[in-house]
Amino acid sequence: LAMSSATSTASLPSGLAVLTTFPDVLFIPEIIFGGLVWILVASSKVPLPILQGWVMFVSVFCFVMSTTLLCLDICGVHGGSSSWVTLVSGCDKPQGLSPPCAAVLEAYYTYEAGLSTNPLVTAIYRENIAAVVFAFVATLMYVIHKVFSLLRWKSS
Repeated sequence: LAMSSATSTASLPSGLAVLTTFPDVLFIPEIIFGGLVWILVASSKVPLPILQGWVMFVSVFCFVMSTTLLCLDICGVHGGSSSWVTLVSGCDKPQGLSPPCAAVLEAYYTYEAGLSTNPLVTAIYRENIAAVVFAFVATLMYVIHKVFSLLRWKSS
């Protein structure tokens, strides 16, 4: 048991060391790109409220989870516990699965909006393109973080 605890302590830094280790450093781009998606989707005028609601829910949820986990890691809440690696792996699961769905939905709506001749729809087309790009970049960050968190969990 001591070896497992020592392994998890080495793989779960605390304090500002969190910002220098991989995959923990991915929290920063997750927060930045996730926040941009959240802002862009919130400011766009989507005629399908259920679509916008789902994309907003996913982006806000992932933004809050990333921010919370980063703050907890910086504060050193894990205390070197091997169970913390399992907890973080479990918390990252929705972040690895939901954003691809939301990004695809946003991309589909943007594609449909690009085909429209309605001036109101085409006016927000560029904003939706930016939301789609940032949604896919944020998704990539979440998935990479998830994969390496699972590898860390497996080795602990």
